Amino acid sequence: MLVPFLIFHLDMDAFYASIEMRDRPELKDVPLIVGGDSRRGVVATANYKAREFGIHSAQPIQVAKRKCPDVVIVPPRMSVYAGVSRQIMEVFESFSPTIEPLSLDEAFLDMTHEHGQDPLELAKALQAAVLEATQLTCSIGIGPNKFLAKLCSDLKKPNGITQVPAGLEKEFIAPLPVRKLWGVGAKTEERLLSLGYLTIGDVAAADLSVLRDQLGQNLSQHLHNLAHAIDHRPINPERERKSVGSETTFEKDLRTPREVAKALQPHALDVARVLAKKELKAGGVRVKIRYTQGFVSQTRQRTITPTQDAETLWKEAMLLLDSFEYNSPIRLVGLTGYDLVDANAPEQLRLFKF
Repeated sequence: MLVPFLIFHLDMDAFYASIEMRDRPELKDVPLIVGGDSRRGVVATANYKAREFGIHSAQPIQVAKRKCPDVVIVPPRMSVYAGVSRQIMEVFESFSPTIEPLSLDEAFLDMTHEHGQDPLELAKALQAAVLEATQLTCSIGIGPNKFLAKLCSDLKKPNGITQVPAGLEKEFIAPLPVRKLWGVGAKTEERLLSLGYLTIGDVAAADLSVLRDQLGQNLSQHLHNLAHAIDHRPINPERERKSVGSETTFEKDLRTPREVAKALQPHALDVARVLAKKELKAGGVRVKIRYTQGFVSQTRQRTITPTQDAETLWKEAMLLLDSFEYNSPIRLVGLTGYDLVDANAPEQLRLFKF
């Protein structure tokens, strides 16, 4: 029996603005724009309070200021956003072997390998893992293909989860406006509305030959397929799985190497379990510590003989602990296996044996 595809689309909520609010709590309750504050500057992103005034991405800064004179504008910190994006992608890699990043803050995950599990519970676990790693929220759409998953991720923002009901995909999307069809921008939307297509259901009900005459061969076929909930595009990974990690934020701070060592044991087990499931071995081990004050993190790593054994991973991690500082309380520890190789590949022979 064919197993239906299970695709997640994860989209971070107001990504740049959320990072600025995380790092500067005084910005949390004010309308906020990330962008260049100049005559020709544009909005890179806006928090949800700013959006209440009609401010949105790609809008000229001067227009945004007129809509909300009290809006706070901060310049973008792209290196910081890229670093957080890497953290997010590492979380994704612990959930799925097949990931297609679309930008710094969104990606598709093929979750078909989790067939039989509750998709909503998987999505909640993914949200929790992203929140723990970054202190940021995300929204997730769940469906049998990329179009439906991406459409759903935008329906309950922020921090929402939406799943298309199985077997009712076409009915679910029918009442939505035509602009929700992937690839429909302002000009195409205007064209569709002028032709009397107000909803996705209107496009689905249209005669394909009539659509071809009105919109042309390629666009008509594309929109007709999507309106019938059909999308055969596969997930195209742009990066190979590079690491498997596990980490925990503690309610009570840790203070000694001994406490950290004990805390790392379950993470070694988690990493080993994922490596075995994916038939991979790690050729390196990395330990991360995050301090309570300022959320400052330190990492240490070492190259090891490729392994998927929990005890070996833990013992190798122990060799790194003396290089950390313990003069500040610790709120998070994590262990990652990296430089992943196929567990079934033959080991390279040594030239000499002493």
